[in-house]
Amino acid sequence: MTRAAAVAPLNIAITTGEPAGVGPELTVAALAGAQAHWPGVNFTVLGDAALLEARAGAVGVEWAALLAAGHVSLGHRALSVPAHAGRLDAANGRYVLGLLDDAIDGALSGAFDAIVTAPLQKSTINDAGVPFTGHTEYLAERTHTARVVMMLAGTGPRPLRVALATTHLPLKDVPGALGIDSLVETIAIIHHDLQRDFGLPVPRILVTGLNPHAGENGYLGREEIDIITPALARAAERGIDARGPYPADTLFQPRYLDEADCVLAMFHDQGLPVLKYATFGEGVNITLGLPIVRTSVDHGTALDLAGTGRADAGSMIAAIDTAVTMARHRRAG
Repeated sequence: MTRAAAVAPLNIAITTGEPAGVGPELTVAALAGAQAHWPGVNFTVLGDAALLEARAGAVGVEWAALLAAGHVSLGHRALSVPAHAGRLDAANGRYVLGLLDDAIDGALSGAFDAIVTAPLQKSTINDAGVPFTGHTEYLAERTHTARVVMMLAGTGPRPLRVALATTHLPLKDVPGALGIDSLVETIAIIHHDLQRDFGLPVPRILVTGLNPHAGENGYLGREEIDIITPALARAAERGIDARGPYPADTLFQPRYLDEADCVLAMFHDQGLPVLKYATFGEGVNITLGLPIVRTSVDHGTALDLAGTGRADAGSMIAAIDTAVTMARHRRAG
């Protein structure tokens, strides 16, 4: 590797998401101090030029000056129709999906070292005639990844990280979606990506049970006995430090979390209420298992705040920080 290649700046793409939501202005607000906050990193903002200039005004940022500083560039994609803050329009559904495609294509080609996604409105894309269930599923499909894992994380030296064995499923479907093989694969993805992307040489993963009191020795359900414990045994055979199953109602306390790098919860509302209570507004949504780095904010489009300048950019800043960290680890590896 040449010296020039070794010091080449990272290039992070940011999709600005739903144009009627807060994504465009949060992107601009987060990048206002890009040169000071992220030296050695360049950013490509994917979105409509006029929209970004207008929303920059809402957060008191001069868009032209931000571009002129040299660390931020524009990947322009024109809106299908003019966007109005707080008012969804299905005519812009394909524009939003196009931004995501631009980011994925650039990351797969090596033009981008990571992508950060602002929130989108799934209903707008579906109303535009495109079946769409979410960022995570679309990223898996576009990158031909058989299994991905959703992980949300806080910030700081010992951040709380919570990954999910199942994601957006009705609660009645969760038990049937759990299997030994799939759970082992999920644990292996978490272990691998915590090593590669976060520099944790021996990650410690704590795994919840599915049932109250982790099944109470089978009296409250057998998933812990028949699925989770055998999966943990197989993970151990692969050299993975994954422990449990723990009752979810008592796991989230310092005596356990202080020595953990990640908690694996069995379903969405088992793990994420705790994580979001602890970190909301500064949390990060991370997709593990992909061939590319992808992070996102921990909130939605906040249509009621769009265009007001009152939306908090904390989660976007944290998502960018995490993407930079992950990209640097991948490059070093």
